[in-house]
Amino acid sequence: MAAVIAMLEELRDITPLTAEAAAARFAAQGWTPGSKIRDGVETAWDKGSVEGGIQTFGGDAVSVSFFVWIRDVDESGYFDDVEAVYAQGEQALADFLPEIEGSSLAGHLVEAEQTEADRDEFIKLKKWTLGARILTAGVIQQDADLPVMVMVVLEEPGAA
Repeated sequence: MAAVIAMLEELRDITPLTAEAAAARFAAQGWTPGSKIRDGVETAWDKGSVEGGIQTFGGDAVSVSFFVWIRDVDESGYFDDVEAVYAQGEQALADFLPEIEGSSLAGHLVEAEQTEADRDEFIKLKKWTLGARILTAGVIQQDADLPVMVMVVLEEPGAA
């Protein structure tokens, strides 16, 4: 997960955080492009077993995501024991959090309150502010037939 921490450290100092700047940092850090280009910018990246992605939203909002643990569905197309998979994801998150909290980012992180929307989206999560940005690490499953993942997201909220 050192690649994720290194990217977060790189992205922390980019002002403003843009898709182009994030893509340049992925390339500079040796991530492999995934051939998903949007608005002229590579948005999907891989390094080892970690996937990274860049999303843009209205008002210049940018989100850089990292998928650090992925458990795909069983042969049935669903999870035969979804609670056990959630527990595995929660353990993977618990194993990863000390890497964030023990990194050079630690002195800049301020624990943030979880919103109802956060609790609806994530099975388990931890959230911080990093300056004006939001850093969230959590276990997520976007639909019953999709993988359970541990995801780390750095968001730069856009102009209102």
